[in-house]
Amino acid sequence: MGGVGFAVGVLGGLLLAHAAYATIQYRGMLKIVEEEFSGPPMNVVVELLVALVLCIFSGLTVPGKFLSILPDSDDNRVVSLPANLDFMIFNHRGRVFPSNADLKLKI
Repeated sequence: MGGVGFAVGVLGGLLLAHAAYATIQYRGMLKIVEEEFSGPPMNVVVELLVALVLCIFSGLTVPGKFLSILPDSDDNRVVSLPANLDFMIFNHRGRVFPSNADLKLKI
């Protein structure tokens, strides 16, 4: 089902892009005939709704099967936390930057 869901998602994305292109073309045509833009034509709105349904279907089927969350499972429990939570240290990307605080920008 993953391959079909992915293909449906690509089709939904293509329909979304086509609806955007059709709206741009429609606005260009309205500028030529000097009319006011009040909204996209009905066929573009229907195309957007179909694209929305296809993208939602793809988003729900491609990632995989939903798994239930078991509240009593031991896998959901934190084994231990340190007694002093004020000074917890986490690994992050900040260590790649120089730690010299006195660096000044040259203007």
